[in-house]
Amino acid sequence: MSFLKVQDIHHTYFTKATATTALSDISLTVEEGEFVSFLGPSGCGKTTLLSIISSLLKPTQGTVLLENKPVSTSRNEIGYMLQQDYLFPWKTIEENILLGLKLSQKLNDNSKTSALNLLKQIGLSGVEKHLPKQLSGGMRQRVALVRTLTTEPKLLMLDEPFSALDYQTKLKLEDLVSLTLNEFGKTAILVTHDIGEAIAMSDRVFLFSANPGRIHKTFEMPAELRRLSPFEARNHEAYQGIFQTIWKELESLEPGKI
Repeated sequence: MSFLKVQDIHHTYFTKATATTALSDISLTVEEGEFVSFLGPSGCGKTTLLSIISSLLKPTQGTVLLENKPVSTSRNEIGYMLQQDYLFPWKTIEENILLGLKLSQKLNDNSKTSALNLLKQIGLSGVEKHLPKQLSGGMRQRVALVRTLTTEPKLLMLDEPFSALDYQTKLKLEDLVSLTLNEFGKTAILVTHDIGEAIAMSDRVFLFSANPGRIHKTFEMPAELRRLSPFEARNHEAYQGIFQTIWKELESLEPGKI
């Protein structure tokens, strides 16, 4: 039994004048502890599918099961990390990372200690009483990761969480997120436009075509890459060949080339 099962998803956005099909015939599975990426051109429905998997959006047709149960009953078991950190600017870092625990009524001495320990573990000792404006963009994204992990979600959604960062910070954060998720044994789905990021971080990459969004191809990353950190994977001899293969497939999906 697969950890996450997406079955026959179709989704259409309706207005008074139009009906636009964003996703058609999407079926996939994700195993526990696996890291997968959704990659594809703009408008291929990657973020729509992420919203459906997290039960923020009800699909026109199809089902999503997490541990064989509808995701609508599993909201507290799914965590989200976005491009923007969405930290409350008037709250301290400590208050921000404890917010999810407070809202889910899981805040106690033990969970608070665990959250503060995780903050230190990812290299943010001594910032507990700081405000978000006192931290860099990369540091704020690390805080957002801690806030997400403190509620112990079974499934983590990453919607382009590194795209607003400078390249060096992005590479460092890719490694940190990958290491942290491996240590916690988390299952994760990453939405990205970055081929290199998808290859370096993932066990499998789902390549989407657009209009409507469909799974065009699935790429399984070789074991020798999966054993490495994202930074090391980018420097492995197998990386460039996989990059070129996916690049050519993406090019074939451009208008007029399908």
